[in-house]
Amino acid sequence: MRVNVGCNSLTMSELARICGGILTCVGTDASKDTHFKYVCTDSRETADGALFVALGGARVDGHDYIGTALSSGSSCVLCERIPEINNAHKYVAVVVDDSLKAVGELAKAYDRRLNHRKVAITGSVGKTTTKEFVASVLAEHFRVHKTEGNYNSNIGMPLSMLSMSDDTEVSVLEMGMSALGEIEYLSKIAEPDIAIVTNVGSSHIGHLGSRENIGRAKLEIVKGLKSGGTLLLNGDDDILRAYRNKDVNPVYVGIDSDCDFRAVNIREGIGQTTFDILYEGQLHGSITIPTMGRHNVYAALFAYAVGKRMNLDDDIIMRGLSNFKPVGMRQNIYKVGEITVIEDCYNASPESMRAAISVLLGVAAQNVNSRMLALLGDMYELGDMSETLHEQVGLDFARAGGEMLFTFGSVADNIARGAMLGGLMGENIFRNCDVRMPQISGEMLLDNLRAGDVLLVKASRGAAAERVIEYIKANSDRLCR
Repeated sequence: MRVNVGCNSLTMSELARICGGILTCVGTDASKDTHFKYVCTDSRETADGALFVALGGARVDGHDYIGTALSSGSSCVLCERIPEINNAHKYVAVVVDDSLKAVGELAKAYDRRLNHRKVAITGSVGKTTTKEFVASVLAEHFRVHKTEGNYNSNIGMPLSMLSMSDDTEVSVLEMGMSALGEIEYLSKIAEPDIAIVTNVGSSHIGHLGSRENIGRAKLEIVKGLKSGGTLLLNGDDDILRAYRNKDVNPVYVGIDSDCDFRAVNIREGIGQTTFDILYEGQLHGSITIPTMGRHNVYAALFAYAVGKRMNLDDDIIMRGLSNFKPVGMRQNIYKVGEITVIEDCYNASPESMRAAISVLLGVAAQNVNSRMLALLGDMYELGDMSETLHEQVGLDFARAGGEMLFTFGSVADNIARGAMLGGLMGENIFRNCDVRMPQISGEMLLDNLRAGDVLLVKASRGAAAERVIEYIKANSDRLCR
């Protein structure tokens, strides 16, 4: 990971003061006032003006790569020990007890220099989509910084904060986790004015053991919430609805239950969804977002609620919602020849699988001649519940009217079993247990796709199911012959 420092540069003496580290000059030409304008954790990305952060790890220790970083031009190092390097490198190091914690302290100190408000977002599903909706709304009126890509981890989010320009008015920060304590750590660095928990699903249940523990982990976001700040929760989620905190009065958004912000009259069209919002006893609508699915309505509701908390007019909020653009490989809907493809390959959980199947159903419903096909792959980090949860996805696909299923990965074979339990005939189920061989799935699809079909492709990131789509594109001349 590498980011540009938003204020153009910081000095090593500032870093030492903020982190409480020991400033060490190695070589006679090294200076305590050496500036750095980049921060990176990968020695391959270092260059002149870069601070290399040596992170310890069970498998890879960044301290082993300090020499490589210095050879690439870096003259600044944040580390937990000075390495023994047999060469004439001259550099400045700040030595701390914990490099990761030091980056967090630096990000927090840098953030406090800026006069801006912060929105923090976590949840099992929909974090990134909600972040993009919120940023799209706020960008209609404010100068907005948002976390990009996968910068939502213990190291990624602080790096994202360091990249904020000094004219930022609002930052929108996504927070990911895989264990208890991680969201608390990030929230205390960010100190948000508004905190959002999108939902509590099954992601990471293999690590945390239950949805209740996942809920506890997500709700750690209140640990850094500013006094008087706003906590926005999904009111249709049973665990979030039951949340109680004497210091925080949650604001709820939802569809199925009575909430502070509630979406009603939801109508889906081709590539868009229109709905109204009940808020403070009044009906606000019609709001149109350029994407499909109830899960996207939730994300838009959170964005609307943030906009109202930031005192934006409805016209501004609606314009921001309509300007939303999906990112990465999340629910991109496009044509390959006469086939409609729903590419949703960034990640997968049981909840997001169900949401994607709902979108597939909605797209196919726009054309009475469309068949619903899906390539569904492995979902990871589900622990002992993995077999059951994969099987349920297959059952959901069959019950939704799916006509042809292609599974991708060894664990996804349980999706096929669930589909058969749901009534899908065996001759309409095709298995590929080896994610190293996407061409096998590609050939199966090329042999079975026909004009007018709608194909959903979804799996966890590790499966890289987009390779199957690329194979189909490369052989599109064979489609629908």
